[in-house]
Amino acid sequence: MPTMVQSVELLFDEATDVAVRAEWQRLWDAGMPSRTRVRAESNRPHITLFVARHIPPEIDELLGRRIATPSFHIRLGGLVMFGGRHVTLSRLVVPSKALLSLHRSVFDLAAHATEFTPHIRPGEWTPHVTLARRLPADQIAEAARLLDGGDIIGRASVVRRWDGDAKREWVVTAPP
Repeated sequence: MPTMVQSVELLFDEATDVAVRAEWQRLWDAGMPSRTRVRAESNRPHITLFVARHIPPEIDELLGRRIATPSFHIRLGGLVMFGGRHVTLSRLVVPSKALLSLHRSVFDLAAHATEFTPHIRPGEWTPHVTLARRLPADQIAEAARLLDGGDIIGRASVVRRWDGDAKREWVVTAPP
C-alpha cells in the first residue's frame, strides 16, 4: 500500500527558486529543520495545486492539453505554521486571480478521477511554500527572526507532477 502522495505543483522562475532556497539554507545553518535536508534534485520550492494518494496517467494528458504554461507574478508573503508541538513552517502565497484560476483549473481536471484531501478544494486551499517540517515550537520565534526579510516577488514557471512512491517528477506544461 503506497504511503506517499502524488501531486500537481507550480514551480518558480530561477530567481524565486534561489530566494526560497536561501531561506531554507538560513534555517539549516542555524541548526533548524529545513527543506535543505532533502538532497534529491526533485526537492524544489513549489506551491502544491493538487494532492492525492494516486493521480491517474490520463490526468497528466489533460493537464498538458488544457493548462496553459503559467507565467504570472507570485508574491510569497508572511510566515504561517501548520501543526502543533512540531510545526510545518511555510510562507503564505498571496492569492492572485491568475493563481486561483490555475488552481481551479487543475482541481476541476483532477478531482473527478481520484480521492483527494479536502483542504485542496477551492475555497479551502491555503497556497503556501514549505520552508521546514517538524520545527519544534520553541524554535518558531528564532526561525521568524531569521526569515524577516520581507516578501519574495517572482514568477510562476511550469506545472509539474510528483509521484512520491516512485520518487519521480515530470513537467506537464512547457517552460515559458
